[in-house]
Amino acid sequence: MTDVPANTPLARRLLRFPRRRRERLRGIPVVWVIPGLALAVALHYVAVAAGGWYAFTDWNGISASARWIGLGNFRELLRNQTARSALWHSLELAAAYVVAANVIGLALALGLHRTVKSRNLLRSLFFAPFVLSPLATAYIWRFIFDYNGPFNGMLGAVGLGGWKRTWLGDPTWALWTVLVVMVWQAAGLAMSFYLAGLQGIPEELDEAAAVDGASMWLRLRAVTLPMLAPAMTVSVALATIQGLRVFDVVMALTNGGPGDATETLSTQVFKEGFAANRYGFGAAFALVLTVLIAVISLTQILLLRRREARL
Repeated sequence: MTDVPANTPLARRLLRFPRRRRERLRGIPVVWVIPGLALAVALHYVAVAAGGWYAFTDWNGISASARWIGLGNFRELLRNQTARSALWHSLELAAAYVVAANVIGLALALGLHRTVKSRNLLRSLFFAPFVLSPLATAYIWRFIFDYNGPFNGMLGAVGLGGWKRTWLGDPTWALWTVLVVMVWQAAGLAMSFYLAGLQGIPEELDEAAAVDGASMWLRLRAVTLPMLAPAMTVSVALATIQGLRVFDVVMALTNGGPGDATETLSTQVFKEGFAANRYGFGAAFALVLTVLIAVISLTQILLLRRREARL
């Protein structure tokens, strides 16, 4: 195609056209966002604000009116041993979950990045648990960890019968058994984040480091992990939120028991708000959980983003 001289009227019109079009379309995306934004505000933020207000009342979820009691629910929450245990279990479970899911997900991503021939099949198999129903899989794992279930049967078959126990009925092991199920289901998601990050790392960097004599561990620490910082930020933040608000897996496996060994803030929201008809007290748990998730996740994101900027 013949080039148009830059100093002709036709060329000037062609150069001005994209600018005119951009100016004409500049206000349209904002208009498109308004319906979705309004729906999100109405269904999420207004609902959260309403629930936050009920946290300062003694509403039972049935009566037509609610009596304002100020910080009464929160004072009771601090005095309640089960509530304190639920808060500690939520933090404990979330911390262990974030570390375990990301370490295993990173290991799977590194192992299935390039070298394994059947890596596409294996990636699908490791990611599959995440798309399954958490409630359905929790009931399957409940059968597996039963005293007469497959896991204890396997221990007995390999000569470790002394290790057999009621995993979900033992206060010492119940919380960590729940953690195993959570990590099994979420490690594939972390793997997908790290695989996406690995796809963006130029092979030339790793090859140049290998040519310079860097060992595999040095290349991992100095080249791969710094380049995976954005993927790590997303994976850690999402795992933190999932770990703090876990509900269905705990309810299906242990229902918060034995005793209060696996109670979390989410299970207390359900039990106090809907089972015990203490909606105001349950809303106080929900408000504490919301603030906890917001503070921890935002702090994590800020720290990890700052770390990315330094790398």
